[in-house]
Amino acid sequence: MKFRPLHDRVLVKRVEEEEKTKGGIIIPDNAKEKPQEGEVVAVGPGARGDDNELVPLDVKAGDRILFGKWSGTEVKIDGKDLLIMKESDILGIITAK
Repeated sequence: MKFRPLHDRVLVKRVEEEEKTKGGIIIPDNAKEKPQEGEVVAVGPGARGDDNELVPLDVKAGDRILFGKWSGTEVKIDGKDLLIMKESDILGIITAK
């Protein structure tokens, strides 16, 4: 199934965190927090500005992002757990050094 978000919404796949700490301690599933890092899967066309012009989004599919702990709405598409959020919920884009 294809899915394209509307307006300034973004479809995000959470990036799974490590199962172990740096010291080698294995973290059980029930003790893990949901990651606040994700990969953009799809983006909407943008929002309309005050002058009714389309303002494109700053993020694009494939970008790695950071978002707030309670951001977005959890959805299941094709058996995958994803998030839909507004671009304003995104805190920043992670880039390579």
